[in-house]
Amino acid sequence: MRIDILTVFPDMFGPVLAAGIVGKAIRNRLADVRVHDLREFTHDRHRSTDDSPFGGGPGMVMLPGPLFEAVSSLGAGPDAAVVALTPQGRPFDQRAAERLAALERIVLICGRYEGIDERVIEQLATEEISTGDYVVSGGEVPAMLIVDAVVRLLPGALGHSEEALADDSHTSGLLQHPQYTRPADFEGLPVPDVLLSGNHAVIAQWRRREALRRTLERRPDMLAEAELSSEDIHVLRALGWKSPTPRPSQEA
Repeated sequence: MRIDILTVFPDMFGPVLAAGIVGKAIRNRLADVRVHDLREFTHDRHRSTDDSPFGGGPGMVMLPGPLFEAVSSLGAGPDAAVVALTPQGRPFDQRAAERLAALERIVLICGRYEGIDERVIEQLATEEISTGDYVVSGGEVPAMLIVDAVVRLLPGALGHSEEALADDSHTSGLLQHPQYTRPADFEGLPVPDVLLSGNHAVIAQWRRREALRRTLERRPDMLAEAELSSEDIHVLRALGWKSPTPRPSQEA
C-alpha cells in the first residue's frame, strides 16, 4: 500500500512515521508512506498555499492550484482514494479504516486555515473524512491517526499479535473487555480469579460478558450494529438492556 500525504507542515510527520507499528511496517515495506510539502507546488515568490475567501469573512482558504497540481504529480490513478480531511466529512471509524486498508493507494489532503477551496472537494477529492466532532488546527494530526489505523490492518503489520485484531474495541463490534497483567495482586488490588483459573472456556465467557457490560455502559449505540448471539442478548437483558429489537447473529 502507498499513502501520500499533502501538507504545509511536512516536518510534523517524521517521528510518527518512524515509531511503533507504523514505522516497522514502513521499514518492512508493507506500507510506503510519503509526505509532500504543498509549497513545492506553488509558483509565486511567497510560496502561497492560501488566500482570502471570496465574499469576505475571517481566515484564509487553501488555494485549489497547488492541490490540483500536487495530486496530478502523484499519478495515483482512478482507483485511488483522494481524501480531504475536513470537519464536514463523514466520521472516521473502524469500518472506514478497514475499507481504506483494502486499497492500494490513498492520498490524504490535510486541510488548514478556514478550509479548502470547494472546487478541490467537488472535482479532486473522492471523499471527505472527519476524525471527530472537535476542532484542531489542521488535518495533520487526523492524517496521522488515519495512517496508524489503516497501516496496522495490513497483513503482517502486527506480526505475532495479528490474532489480537479481532478482539480490539470496535473491530469486534463491542468495546474490549478489561485487561490485566502481573502482578496478580497490586497493592491490594487483585486480578479477577477467573483469569487465573486456567480454564480458557470460562475465561472466554467472562471476557465476552465484560465486553457486553462495558459496551452497554459506555457505548450502548454500538449494540444496534453488533452481531449478538442469543446468549449475548440474554446477558444484556440481565444487565438491563431495554432494546426491544435486538439483532441476533447467525449461529451454527
